[in-house]
Amino acid sequence: MSRMLYKLGGWVARHRIKVICAWIVVLVASIALAITLKPSFSEDMSIPDTPSEKALDVIHKEFPHGPDKGSIRVIFGAEDGEKLTAKSAKKAIENTFKEINKDDSVDSIASPFVTGTIAKDGTVAYADIKYKSSADDIKDDSIKHLKDSLKIADDEGLQTELSGDVPGAEMEIGGVSEIVGIILAFVVLAITFGSLLIAGLPILTALIGLGVSIGLVLIGTQVFDIASVSLSLAGMIGLAVGIDYALFIFTKHRQFLGEGIQKNESIARAAGTAGSAVVFAGLTVIVALCGLTVVNIPFMSAMGLTAGLSVLLAVLASITLVPAVLSITGKRMIPKPNKKKEKQSSETNVWGRFVTKNPIMLSVCSILILLVISIPSMHLELGLPDAGMKAKDNPDRQAYDLLADGFGEGFNGQLTLVADATSVTGNKAEAFADAVKEIKELDHVASVTPAMPNKEGNFAIITVVPTTGPNDVATKDLVKDVRSLSDKNGVDLLVTGSTAVNIDISDRLNDAIPVFAVLIVGFAFVLLTIVFRSLLVPLVAVAGFILTMTATLGICVFVLQDGNLIDFFKIPEKGPILAFLPILSIGILFGLAMDYQVFLVSRMREEYVKTKNPVQAIQAGLKHSGPVVTAAGLIMIFVFAGFIFAGEASIKANGLALSFGVLFDAFIVRMTLIPSVMKLMGNAAWYLPKWLDKIIPNVDIEGHQLTKEIQPEIDHEQKKQISV
Repeated sequence: MSRMLYKLGGWVARHRIKVICAWIVVLVASIALAITLKPSFSEDMSIPDTPSEKALDVIHKEFPHGPDKGSIRVIFGAEDGEKLTAKSAKKAIENTFKEINKDDSVDSIASPFVTGTIAKDGTVAYADIKYKSSADDIKDDSIKHLKDSLKIADDEGLQTELSGDVPGAEMEIGGVSEIVGIILAFVVLAITFGSLLIAGLPILTALIGLGVSIGLVLIGTQVFDIASVSLSLAGMIGLAVGIDYALFIFTKHRQFLGEGIQKNESIARAAGTAGSAVVFAGLTVIVALCGLTVVNIPFMSAMGLTAGLSVLLAVLASITLVPAVLSITGKRMIPKPNKKKEKQSSETNVWGRFVTKNPIMLSVCSILILLVISIPSMHLELGLPDAGMKAKDNPDRQAYDLLADGFGEGFNGQLTLVADATSVTGNKAEAFADAVKEIKELDHVASVTPAMPNKEGNFAIITVVPTTGPNDVATKDLVKDVRSLSDKNGVDLLVTGSTAVNIDISDRLNDAIPVFAVLIVGFAFVLLTIVFRSLLVPLVAVAGFILTMTATLGICVFVLQDGNLIDFFKIPEKGPILAFLPILSIGILFGLAMDYQVFLVSRMREEYVKTKNPVQAIQAGLKHSGPVVTAAGLIMIFVFAGFIFAGEASIKANGLALSFGVLFDAFIVRMTLIPSVMKLMGNAAWYLPKWLDKIIPNVDIEGHQLTKEIQPEIDHEQKKQISV
């Protein structure tokens, strides 16, 4: 691969304008096509073959109600001390309905004064508006007319909120916080390269690659079911790895230029050496992300594949667009001579010397720090974000709070039960009634509606309102209690609804995490054994990754679930950990951890092969690769941290997990724990049985063999030119 990338880098350097123009054309074309087709995201988070999904299938089969129609719920709230049943308030609400009815697309309005959907204290009421078309076909003009109509009630001092099939806010691809993350990454690059111009180039190439991947994902929404959160996640990862991969190649190119190598040859070598490591690292991340398909959850598979696509584009941009940009910069990339820096570089770096002199202290401290941070993960609770976890000024949150104030917290987490009486031989209506009585006797039940049977009378729908919110542990216990309820008359109860779906997703992911983790850990061990030709180094690397993951989950539980520091991170409400966050973090952080492991330890191995001195090898790795890994880790942290302050709860959670995950892995595990333990192991760290050494392939990740091969060719060409 190194030889192929070497040739590719050289070709790109000679045809830089063509390559840059090609990328710009692809970028413009993909974005233009995506805008033309109009993205259509699917927010369906159902899972095949789960109890809640089976219940929905029964409802669709046994309770046919024709094509789905759009429905929007209007919620009214009275001022303090007032009631909606007062004459002025009632008149304002009725006039609002009259105005809404002027829209021809409205099919019906269920007035609370007719249906009785008014809170006991009369302060909150709601009305369901049915439209003639499906939810996706409700026109913008209808939504505008509805909101304008609500001004009648607003003018009378009533609070009005909307929920249901209301078109969401426009999709956010970036925001102020993300821009701050990019600015901080720019600062790190400026310090690394000592040039503002050069610092902006890795960000530019990363943004171009990211733009193409975003365009392709938007186009893909026309064919595949992709959630909007998948786009944000792909953007987060694509931007971070895009900058990091470009940084690796930029750094290698500057190193070669500093050694006096000609520009195009330097670019080719950088592509063949650092480019090989980038391709390896990128493929590792892609494999980990695509591995999310093993959980057999459609929306998770879509997340993994879209994120993997963004990493693939980042890799392609790094090995094609980056060399083209480097060719244009020319002599600006040549590092300025600095005698003081040269003198420092000739000496062992301070951190390398400190690590090799204090391995026991640093090993123990690193492990203890990570274990202490991991403690909160022992009471991890998984769930899905609901409207109650959004910011207080968010319309969905305001609607959620208003309904909770009027009808109780559990109103937002209603359970839909399907009672199956096909096996009942006696009176099925009595069996349904007995089932309702048993449900009422369960803990945490606020109310239960009478059973509503289908035409045949074999199935019935029962609605249960819990006393607690949708993400409360008590509500989850209630779902399990209902499912385990065995009626003496043989009625089988199936539960669905958002809370039940939440539990099913959490259970499926809990079952998948061990399988996925074993696959990832096993893959890492085999991969690192081949790369480093050692048994103990991969073992320590895998153990370090496990500590990274437990500490990452620990900090997430400490902040997101327990509510510590939520004001600092601008997290509106504490709540359960996002159900797919652990498995998603495992996939992403695994790829990044292997990235840093390869860049650090491959340099150590190269030095050890030459000197057979384990201490010198560790110090060489930290001196030559440590600064690059430090810069790359800081860039990752800043980019991911920018998403902590995004609006979407799931993106905030992922931003927090990934930023702290990189912090733990890059600086505590890779830069401290791994070299400390390797110092304690000494020569044994590089032990590999002879029989195994003969079996496993020899993989040259950083292209050291390429350098040995091309150097005689270069020397021969130079002698040839001199003789001429």
